[in-house]
Amino acid sequence: MNKVQKEITKFTCFYLPPNVNSDSMLINHKRDGSWLNSSMPRFEFMAFFILVVTQACHFVLKQFGFPLFLSQLIAGKILSEAMNHHLKFAEDGVKVLSTIATIGYAAFVFQIGVKTDLGMIRRAGKKSVCIGCFSLVAATVCGLATSRYLIKDRTRFQESFTVTVLTTSITSFPVITSFLNDLKIVNTELGRIGQSAALIGDILSMILINCTLVMRLYVDKPGKAYLVYLGSILGFLFVVVFIIRPAMNWIVRNTPTNGRVKDVYVYGVLCIFFGFTSLARWFPQYIMASYILGLAIPTGTPLGSVIVEKFDGLTSGLFMPLFVATCGMRTNFSSINKLQRGQIVKNLIVIGVTQLAKFLASFSILAFTRFPIKDGCVLAIIMCTKGFVEIATLSFLSDSGIFTNDLLRLMTIAVVIIASFTSIIVKILYDPSKRYTAYERRTIMHLSPNSNLQILTCIHVPNHISSVITLLEASGASGESPIGVHALHLIKLSGQAAPVFISHDRRKRNFSENCSYSGNVILSFTKFEANNWGAVSVDLFTAVSTPNLMYEDVCTLALDRSASLIVLPFHRRWYPDGAVESNDKTTRVLNQMVLDRAPCSVAILVDRGYKRRITSSESSITSMESAREFTQNVAMIFLGGNDDREALVYAMRMAEDPNISLTVAHLVATDDVETTSWSKVLDLELLKKAKSARHIRYVEHEVKDGPDTTIIIRSMMTRFDMFIVGRAKDLECQQTQGLGEWMEYPELGAIGDIFASSDVEEKFLVLVVQQQQLTTS
Repeated sequence: MNKVQKEITKFTCFYLPPNVNSDSMLINHKRDGSWLNSSMPRFEFMAFFILVVTQACHFVLKQFGFPLFLSQLIAGKILSEAMNHHLKFAEDGVKVLSTIATIGYAAFVFQIGVKTDLGMIRRAGKKSVCIGCFSLVAATVCGLATSRYLIKDRTRFQESFTVTVLTTSITSFPVITSFLNDLKIVNTELGRIGQSAALIGDILSMILINCTLVMRLYVDKPGKAYLVYLGSILGFLFVVVFIIRPAMNWIVRNTPTNGRVKDVYVYGVLCIFFGFTSLARWFPQYIMASYILGLAIPTGTPLGSVIVEKFDGLTSGLFMPLFVATCGMRTNFSSINKLQRGQIVKNLIVIGVTQLAKFLASFSILAFTRFPIKDGCVLAIIMCTKGFVEIATLSFLSDSGIFTNDLLRLMTIAVVIIASFTSIIVKILYDPSKRYTAYERRTIMHLSPNSNLQILTCIHVPNHISSVITLLEASGASGESPIGVHALHLIKLSGQAAPVFISHDRRKRNFSENCSYSGNVILSFTKFEANNWGAVSVDLFTAVSTPNLMYEDVCTLALDRSASLIVLPFHRRWYPDGAVESNDKTTRVLNQMVLDRAPCSVAILVDRGYKRRITSSESSITSMESAREFTQNVAMIFLGGNDDREALVYAMRMAEDPNISLTVAHLVATDDVETTSWSKVLDLELLKKAKSARHIRYVEHEVKDGPDTTIIIRSMMTRFDMFIVGRAKDLECQQTQGLGEWMEYPELGAIGDIFASSDVEEKFLVLVVQQQQLTTS
């Protein structure tokens, strides 16, 4: 019997070629008649099952604040139960799924490294550094002290409790970044502090884990094995820092500006990844090697963004759900009963003390620095959250035999409870929508005469600079009535995990380093400030963020700088010949979100291919006098309401400039009924001021409906360089009757939509103004 068994272990029979593809579900198979016994359809079925169940579970659970990885674990558990009771899969089918999922997780970790900007550590403030370091140290020390107090048989349980402490005390940068993105607060001050602290804590956690493994190996296998392991770590770091990183920088330097990296370099990086991952599997922490290798790739354009663009959908959308699901397949909750009740209680106490120490350490630092109590509590809870990285760590440690499968299941349950608890509590305590709620007036209309007008202007592409500066130069800036301009250059985040917000302080030494993001914007606005010295002050900022969260940067900066007006470029641009140059849908969504959330008044600037004449910011000293002699014809279309009054006040401020010729066109309904509403009284009072001003021309036009209004406005298009109108979103009157049915751009309102019509051929600028929407509750 032993002889026969020995022969069986030596020889394995398999088919050549292997049965990868199934003939069909309708054709009888020659071997066993089951289409799921072929490896390809079996893998496709399991992947399909996991993805469908994950999305179905997450659709329900996300309503209650549960994280996505919980749905992935549930999908794996359901598949495991189905395989045990209904689907009789061969063992190699699960091995294929696990192998692909593990390779995919290594690729995912590598991609996280590519997205991680190590410059965040250099830019991190003292608050982030203290939170990242102190929270990890406090959690580890308190956890280890508690475990030593509870453990009687230290030779038997010391190692497993140590791993429990390390697993629960580590800070995971990918998990916290994903959590902040889900909450849509990654662009806020709270989000930036959390990300910086998480990255610092993550780096320290890696160092701590590797030091622990080196010490364990030194105790278990002193001598040659210890030296080989330590030498391999140092050798790997040497190759990454002194060979791979310089090679990646060389690729970036040899890529033309705004050019695309050659495919051969991308495939070369991919080969390096698979090569190093294969070599690193000889050592316990081979996944960490993928992360370190990713850190060697320069973040963002041109190299990092291309790698992320090529592999992000596959790794995040397919490999990660499969990997987490395979971790769920290994979790048998009923087997936890096999653990002694005392051991379960002791592990839970250690986990609880570790998490409490981490929370108190983070919160105490925030409280000491006078951070808002509620926000500090939320950030401290976020620092304690767990996710897919901890699940993966537990899985790999279990494979290494450091603790039993029963303890793996207990720890998995603990991670799920911590992640779910933190997610639900944060969403209860923190409402991001209330951060921009304004309870005081920040409008042009409510500014005192000749006060400093603070304007936040947004720039997406260089073509926006010219039209924005044209508007600012027409805004009546002078020494008696100055303007503060806050120019924000918005750049789409590509190839990195954390958004970047840069204040270009020209007094600092590193000002030239930060200019690489927004060179044209900085040069143009600096020149504009210099040529209007004493009347205009300019602050320059750059925000690198995802399009769906750019409104966070805009609204936060407007709130911090006490801006009275935000100027947004319209999403559609035209060539001088009238043809459409671009139609950016993401910019349109951004404009709509800012209109709904802004803490001040907002204006959308529409450039109909207006060719700007020589202005003071672009002219030499000789030509500046001729530029100032040029008179710009501006028309303000007034119907009535809050938005129109705000637009008229801004136009009247413009008219203080002698080079601006302002015409106020008041459109009056033919059968207008006299009313005594407060809004009407305010309209008449403001119009009275406009009529009495010598430098303003006032005209009235009687209109009977919307088409009549359109005819009058179109007749004015050839006579003016700039139009100012109110958005009047909720205004219903005879002058706009019928226009709403044909409105193409609701964000411009009924009147502004006329100027953006595709059949308009004239060249001009249009400013559509919305007064601040004040919250009353």
